[in-house]
Amino acid sequence: MTGEREVGVGPWQGEWPTDERYDPELLRDGDRRNVEDRYRYWRHEAIVADLQGRRHSFHVAIENWEHDFNIGSVVRTANAMGAAAFHIVGRRRWNRRGAMVTDRYQVEHHHRDPAALREWAATAGEGGTPLRLVGIDNVPGSVPLETYDLPRECVLVLGQEGPGITEEMLTVCDDVLAIGQYGSTRSMNAGAAAAIAMHAWVRRHVHDQSV
Repeated sequence: MTGEREVGVGPWQGEWPTDERYDPELLRDGDRRNVEDRYRYWRHEAIVADLQGRRHSFHVAIENWEHDFNIGSVVRTANAMGAAAFHIVGRRRWNRRGAMVTDRYQVEHHHRDPAALREWAATAGEGGTPLRLVGIDNVPGSVPLETYDLPRECVLVLGQEGPGITEEMLTVCDDVLAIGQYGSTRSMNAGAAAAIAMHAWVRRHVHDQSV
């Protein structure tokens, strides 16, 4: 091992592009950000603007009562899967380290409690229609994710590592889904559960893979 692999690209070689999306400082110094190759050398604002036109119609909401360190991982996956936005329910502040700065490219909302999230979702869909709140937790009465037809417009709701979704949040969810598990442990990491749920939405609505 000679050291860690350097991420990104160095200074632009040759004549600089004239497109306003490009950042002169990045062209001069190189772009070492954690972004897709198609966004190399682009201004931050240009990347966000481009993403806005390509985001999917699902949202992700995470309860934040105990400063859960998994929130950053959930946000990072939300960015990778093209979520419309991520929502923090509870404490406004959260540990952003795990997000690997991907939160800077996402739309973020804050709601003081589950009731506020429900109120927001009531008119947040296309044309002012409701967004369905879909909880992800293996609680009694939950429906298998593998057999549930995820709606195109929805909010995937995640609880915290350990306690899971709160009783208050469960009461405002339209459906609650459980991810099938076949080992010895009762639950899985909250970040992993979020990734599975988001990818299930992508398979259904991007690749048209019905249940």
